[in-house]
Amino acid sequence: MARVCQLTGKVPMGGHKVSHSNIKTKRRFLPNLQTKRFFLAEEDKWVTLKVSTEAIRTINKKGLYNVVKELRAKGEHI
Repeated sequence: MARVCQLTGKVPMGGHKVSHSNIKTKRRFLPNLQTKRFFLAEEDKWVTLKVSTEAIRTINKKGLYNVVKELRAKGEHI
């Protein structure tokens, strides 16, 4: 399962594509994931994370160091 946000845990979800004549066929809604490098000033190193755009906003709000600390508490290797 490669399409998972490391911060929020967002994964692809299923649904229907609905045509003009209301015929429903299966489809997947993929999360908007970005591979992004952040500079962790406290440890003086670059960190690469695969995060959703919502998670990028969370990192901007909380700060990178607090987010990395939470991820390490969950057992994520960074």
